[in-house]
Amino acid sequence: MKRLNDLEYLKLNKFRAVLYKLQLFLCAIPRFFKNVFLKLIALIVGCGKSIGASFLDIGRTFTRGNWAVKLSFLIFGFGNFYYGQVLRGILFLLFEVVFFVYMALPNGGIHWLAKGQWFQNGATIGTEQGRQDFHPVYDTPYWIEGDDSVKVLLYGLLTIIFIIAFVYTWRLQIKQCRICMDITAKGKKVRSGKDDLKSLLDDQFHKTLLALPATGILAFTVLPIIYMVLIAFTSYDGKHDGYSNLFGWMGFENFNLLLDFGNGGIGLAFGEILAWTLMWAFFATFTNYFLGMFVAIMINKKGIKFKKFWRTVLVMTIAIPQFVSLLYVSRLFDSTGVIGKILCDFLPQSMIDANQQSLWQNPITARILVIIINIWVGIPYIMLMATGILMNIPQDLYESAKIDGARGWQQYSKITLPYMMFVMGPYLLTSFVGNLNNFNVIYLLTQNNQLLNTSLGAPGGVSVTYTDLLITWLYKITLQSTDSPYYLASIIGILVFVVVAILSLIVYNVIPSTRNEEDYK
Repeated sequence: MKRLNDLEYLKLNKFRAVLYKLQLFLCAIPRFFKNVFLKLIALIVGCGKSIGASFLDIGRTFTRGNWAVKLSFLIFGFGNFYYGQVLRGILFLLFEVVFFVYMALPNGGIHWLAKGQWFQNGATIGTEQGRQDFHPVYDTPYWIEGDDSVKVLLYGLLTIIFIIAFVYTWRLQIKQCRICMDITAKGKKVRSGKDDLKSLLDDQFHKTLLALPATGILAFTVLPIIYMVLIAFTSYDGKHDGYSNLFGWMGFENFNLLLDFGNGGIGLAFGEILAWTLMWAFFATFTNYFLGMFVAIMINKKGIKFKKFWRTVLVMTIAIPQFVSLLYVSRLFDSTGVIGKILCDFLPQSMIDANQQSLWQNPITARILVIIINIWVGIPYIMLMATGILMNIPQDLYESAKIDGARGWQQYSKITLPYMMFVMGPYLLTSFVGNLNNFNVIYLLTQNNQLLNTSLGAPGGVSVTYTDLLITWLYKITLQSTDSPYYLASIIGILVFVVVAILSLIVYNVIPSTRNEEDYK
């Protein structure tokens, strides 16, 4: 597509200008994915080059190093001891001893790796099945302990991470031996243990501060995510709980179940729920944003009296817990609720269920209701944020616009909205992602007023409703299903992550907060 220069763009009428921007946006999408693909290829090539350079460095270190450096290839930290870095040598050697002791223990790393039978399609995770037996002396049944698939998978994953850390530490101590060798060859003195401790409290203090948070992220964020991904390739469910009945590796069969749009698959259910989830997130985000901004503009408008009162009234809705307010509002719109009865008298009977006389029993009205009620919940937050931003927009811009003859809409579209989008662009992105996983609003409003979508199937007898999001569907699959297919919940979590990641990358590269920062300084 040919790009227009500024003069050619100004000659376009409003309709053609909007059409031109739309074409630019549509053309930018494949270009974006092309750039992502090229960056991914460059990343893979860069990793390959880095690994090759690391092997070359290891080879040069071994061939050029003295006997102490070469011995450090087998004994961690020996080179550090040789060059006087006692503290580093002790830490490296201690790490190696702990690693080999852990791997050699009867219930150590080798044990868990062997029990895992990793990624052998059809093999169980764990080799010994627990069973019920009968005690001949006491005349009572008792349970003979076997393997626990959950524990085997977890400890096996920890062992793999430990092995990766071992290889990285081995490479690190070899690299440090080479550095010490180069420093002493130049006649300089290497750093002692005392110097290392001082460095951790001075120029390397950021590493000291980040050590504990980084460990927490690894243990409580990265490890559970990897574990969840592994669960997606297993048969972990209510019948195969890993204790009374071992679960095993299934390969990509679980993904075929979710992405199968034919008989026996639940691809149609997943596709429809995903479409409604994206639609809900879009309307829930932007209706709150623009209406909250409109309320803030009206309250801050000159001549409006009792500004503090109106702000206080709106903020009061935040003070009430959502759990209480949403359940109460759900009853108001029910067939026996005050608002529900009034609306049922005025709305066409085609929009109301003939038996229940409830707005929640119609797919269209139920979806409209959850969006409208979410507006009531979300507007106060946006109003508070928008009020602070509006007060910081330079008034000289509005005065200049008035002198130039700009009307209210022009002032809003050229001054107010760009500033709001610049400041609140990242918030809109996080709000959209949050609405994709907004469990509270959907579940609390519709849990007792569900209209089942009988055309969509789901595993374990789980019912699908017209207002279900992926997050509420996932909740039903894991906690309300007869089979509790945890593997399916894991797959849904992975696919939700992929959708959110792609949308976040696209939007993040479009919002003005990351592109036109200098325009708002």
